[in-house]
Amino acid sequence: MRDAPLLLLTATVWAYWARVGYMVVRARRRTGDSAGLVPHQRLERLLWIVWVPMVAAWVALPLLGLTKADGWLAVPEIARQQPVLVALRWAAAFCGVFCLVMTHKCWARMGADWRMDVRPDRKTELITDGLFARVRHPIYGLSMLLVLCCAATVANAPMLLVALVNIALVNVKARNEERHLLASHGEQYARYLQRTGRFFPRRAFR
Repeated sequence: MRDAPLLLLTATVWAYWARVGYMVVRARRRTGDSAGLVPHQRLERLLWIVWVPMVAAWVALPLLGLTKADGWLAVPEIARQQPVLVALRWAAAFCGVFCLVMTHKCWARMGADWRMDVRPDRKTELITDGLFARVRHPIYGLSMLLVLCCAATVANAPMLLVALVNIALVNVKARNEERHLLASHGEQYARYLQRTGRFFPRRAFR
């Protein structure tokens, strides 16, 4: 097999976004709501202008890396041959699978409360158990880790750019959601903010 770590990573990314698509369709059938596929808030509509092409590139670039032998969309030859880089790419690919598995757990825990946008007119359950007990946005944290795994495995400049854009957008979106949840849940969410990290557990860095 010419590039097994990239093949594993590509399958992981496609499974991730296929699952997101499935959840949107399921929400639409159950409630008539698209779970935020078209955001209600102006800020998030602006974010979507960048986010949608970014996701399309995120899905396409690993596949293009598998099919391109050379050029700026290909995996650099040194990354395929240098033993340390090969090991790093394998580690990143397996880490990507870990991200997918843990994200599935978060999606399952959120259930019907999962959506991609902020709805100012809707109050959702405040989930504070499982991974959410220590991290406010575990799905976003795992998303950032997954896209960094992609950058390490695809190992070209376009994928690195997608990773940086995703991380920037996730930070803006997470802070926007926190403002909404603080207004919605008040003191309960304020206490939750104090004891949790935004993307990663606080205690891991103490």
